Amino acid sequence: MTDQVSRLGRIVESEARRALEEQQVQANPARVAEGWERRFLADAARAAEAVGLYEALGYQTCADPIRREDLTGDCDDCQLVMLLHYRMIYTRRPPAAGHGRA
Repeated sequence: MTDQVSRLGRIVESEARRALEEQQVQANPARVAEGWERRFLADAARAAEAVGLYEALGYQTCADPIRREDLTGDCDDCQLVMLLHYRMIYTRRPPAAGHGRA
């Protein structure tokens, strides 16, 4: 039974990736208004890795959970997987020193 559940989980996750491409997840408008640039979707493990890499390059970085209002499409199972397992990576350049921006 456990093997079947595991296999089913992999299938659903695979379908989520196929059915919910990045174009079907909109950027958070509040993040964009604050100057953040949407980079890509990542599963939770890869999100942490991406944040570390972008920060090493000098970017301010965040990995937001996917919000239901940012999803489009009709596949409820796919959306559930996205909500539970994926993060949207955003970056922005840090403010230039001495320009009075926080």
